[in-house]
Amino acid sequence: MALGKDYAQQQCSIARALEVVGERWTLLVVRDAFYGVRRYGDFLAHLGVPRAVLAARLQALVEVGVLERRRYRESPPRDEYVLTGRGLALWPVLWSLGSWARTELPGTLPMRHFHHADCGTELGPGGACPACRLPVPPADVEMRPGAGLDPDPADPVGRALLRPRRLLVPLETAWIEGRDRGTSPSRRTSSRRGTGGTEEVTG
Repeated sequence: MALGKDYAQQQCSIARALEVVGERWTLLVVRDAFYGVRRYGDFLAHLGVPRAVLAARLQALVEVGVLERRRYRESPPRDEYVLTGRGLALWPVLWSLGSWARTELPGTLPMRHFHHADCGTELGPGGACPACRLPVPPADVEMRPGAGLDPDPADPVGRALLRPRRLLVPLETAWIEGRDRGTSPSRRTSSRRGTGGTEEVTG
């Protein structure tokens, strides 16, 4: 018997939240959106999720107002996915889950470190800056690679995320792909148009 997607009998705000972000892959899609991933092909490359599942998760997040779909190309039509205010409010959730895993699950190496971009101090409990004694919004967080991160990931998104970067800044992978193949981003784009491109149309 298939499990339902809701918790209709549970009078609980946590149950309501799980109805939105509790399905497998959903929080990882949101995580990548904070990392600056916006385009379907980049989500697909970094997560390794089945295409149909990714399309369903993106659509569900748009429907509940966590992501907004924005058209960035008309011909052929291409959309990107950007966090809304409701989506940005999930940052403390992601921060707390990551902190819990590093603290409570033995053998969990830090994949990434998160710092207050203004002063360089690593974030403390609750995602606040210990030096400034202020909560730090995600736009002011700088992400740096940690000891547990694969230094040579296979996908261009993973390689782009090896560099320190602010959260929410749109991720550009074309220069990574061009560097790896010995071509400039413009040459790669031109050569790929003749084959119909590689980005997926999802809406």
